[in-house]
Amino acid sequence: MISCILAFYIAALAPAAALGLAPAVSSTRTAAQDDDPDALYAKREDLASARRAVAVWQSRLSRDARDFESAWKLARARYWLGGHSSSAEAKQILEEAVAAAKTAAALRPERPEGHFWMAANMGALAESFGMRQGLKYRGPIKDALLTVLKLDPAFQQGSADRALGRWYYKVPGLFGGSNKKSEEHLRRSLTYAPQSTASHFFLADTLFDLDRDAEARAELQQVLDAPIAPGWEPEDREFKAKAMQRLRR
Repeated sequence: MISCILAFYIAALAPAAALGLAPAVSSTRTAAQDDDPDALYAKREDLASARRAVAVWQSRLSRDARDFESAWKLARARYWLGGHSSSAEAKQILEEAVAAAKTAAALRPERPEGHFWMAANMGALAESFGMRQGLKYRGPIKDALLTVLKLDPAFQQGSADRALGRWYYKVPGLFGGSNKKSEEHLRRSLTYAPQSTASHFFLADTLFDLDRDAEARAELQQVLDAPIAPGWEPEDREFKAKAMQRLRR
């Protein structure tokens, strides 16, 4: 029902048990503890690498419950994995991602990371698991994104405005949705990242809903024309593929 930035990425994944979601505390160092989780996450299109990053950040957070960086990066990595899992596995992955993000937000409430990834994972749950989940998370998603805007509106290239634009698009008007506000937030997000594939793709959806089809197709062409952004290569490639499919239809 409700989509949030990036509700982005749906494919097939290995069983959740393989994701390293359960805390693992050991008195001796493991191979996972010696891995560089940032390097592993950078290769997240290889889902085994993404799962390895999750295992490292989970291990670090289990050993130090006040490890803010591991908490929010764990929420981000689980968001990716949840979006690439079967529905049977995704719910647990995303719920644990929400828990990690809440931990990060509680540890450093003045930082945007925990609030943003909490909203993103709630959004993925809301979109994927029906009306009840949508209604449950509708308010908390918006509140978390408004918090990010207060803390740092430029965070992650305007991601809070991008996500709010999607929120207003997906939420029914009876519950606060508005295509006009969706367009406003998405265009604002483009002031931070004019070539954002996500913002252009979401804006196209909103414009189609407003019966402005020519403008919407132009936004999809912007997705195809945009360069691949460093650090966001997997997401950009997926948005480009979706834009191509939409234009062909």
